Amino acid sequence: MFYSIRHITQFTYSNAVSESVTEVRMQPRTEALQRCLAFDLGTSPRARVSAFRDRSGNVIHHFDVPGQHNRLRITAESRVECLVPAALPESLTFQAWEELDACAVDGELWDYLSPSTFAKPGESLSRLATELRVERRNDPLTLLRELNEGIFAAFDYRPQTTQVDSPIDDALEERQGVCQDFAHIMLALVRPVGIPARYVSGYLYQGADDHDRSDSGASHAWIEAWLPGLQWVGFDPTNNLITGERHVKAAVGRDYADVPPTRGVFKGRATSELSVGVQVTLNDAPRPELEMVPNITWVAEDPEDDDALQQEQQQQQQQQ
Repeated sequence: MFYSIRHITQFTYSNAVSESVTEVRMQPRTEALQRCLAFDLGTSPRARVSAFRDRSGNVIHHFDVPGQHNRLRITAESRVECLVPAALPESLTFQAWEELDACAVDGELWDYLSPSTFAKPGESLSRLATELRVERRNDPLTLLRELNEGIFAAFDYRPQTTQVDSPIDDALEERQGVCQDFAHIMLALVRPVGIPARYVSGYLYQGADDHDRSDSGASHAWIEAWLPGLQWVGFDPTNNLITGERHVKAAVGRDYADVPPTRGVFKGRATSELSVGVQVTLNDAPRPELEMVPNITWVAEDPEDDDALQQEQQQQQQQQ
């Protein structure tokens, strides 16, 4: 399948800011069954954009807008080819647990076995682990399938009930959240039993016959688990899916803290409002009008406070 992706991010400031510096992680990866055929990143005001790859192979674009501006608009446009993956086996053998232990000494996988910023143990997580019987039983693939379905059934999908930096305890206590929360919960459940797992930031194509509960107008998130003989396999607990050709991978990391679509700072005494619009369409389909969806208002400091710091963090996008 060939997809066109348009991801627009807009920051609107209450007062003119003197400078903004931003990182962007929106370019789809090229690997295995996915190829990024074209990518363009534009900014308004215009800025010189540079790029580099991090140690996980993610492409990070960065730029500086040094002059005064009241608004920053970032437009990322991609064209991607995604192939249909081979069908997974129904299960693995019980010995796959021993194979995972042998692979855990690999430095790359070790990072995906440890707690991370948003995927940490806690009392609420322990109760869920008991409820879902998270332990070494059957085989790793069977356990992952069951957890994917279990999280889907146990939690309601409710946008705006958590924030971009909410700990998983918020979603665990309320039993509701968005894809970012569900991915973090699944990561925190599977790592302690020895399954290396990483957070995936990206996009999901939603056709007329698909019945996903995630928001089609936002970026998406899921997890990938490393399994013997299969390597990285994607699980989408928000929609109870094994990832396939509809999932477009942009960046991978230990959790959201490693791969936010945007991250930055601005100089100035102002509040900032964030609006985001995402479209994923078949490449040969007409492109519909893009709706910008307001996110949470970020109040950096009191604009009237003369003692306020002049450099403030730019608000980040929550993945829905």
